[in-house]
Amino acid sequence: MSIMIRPATLNDAERITEFNALMAKETENIELDLTRLRAGVESVLRDKSKGVYYIAEENGSALGQTLITYEWSDWRNGMFWWIQSVYVQKDYRGKGVFKAMFEHLRTLAKQEQTVCGLRLYVEEHNSRAQQTYERLGMKKTYYDMYELDFVLL
Repeated sequence: MSIMIRPATLNDAERITEFNALMAKETENIELDLTRLRAGVESVLRDKSKGVYYIAEENGSALGQTLITYEWSDWRNGMFWWIQSVYVQKDYRGKGVFKAMFEHLRTLAKQEQTVCGLRLYVEEHNSRAQQTYERLGMKKTYYDMYELDFVLL
């Protein structure tokens, strides 16, 4: 496979919305409100301070996506890039699509002096994804995640 990774544009909003809806259904069995989701995707695509989506393609066909958002770490005096909204089409899983996206992001992050690391969260029962992240050099942390969600209640 010849996988190309590129930043997403507004022209990708429909595909990203579709991928995010599929991911939510698959991982958490949640049916997202597509109007709200599309508005959220477009908000990121219009404002890079919120994050940057990346598309993995082969021959112009989108195989997967990921989103980078930002968290400032006062302990490290640097920015963590959070890898979010990861989705790879089912037919392309296990074929190096996520690895290509991850390596692309790692390269970009290392070029930025303010970036101190990469982080992501993963559904606790998704052992396949956890094994992938560990093979790529990521380590499980000591933290569990808690939230108070005002939208998806």
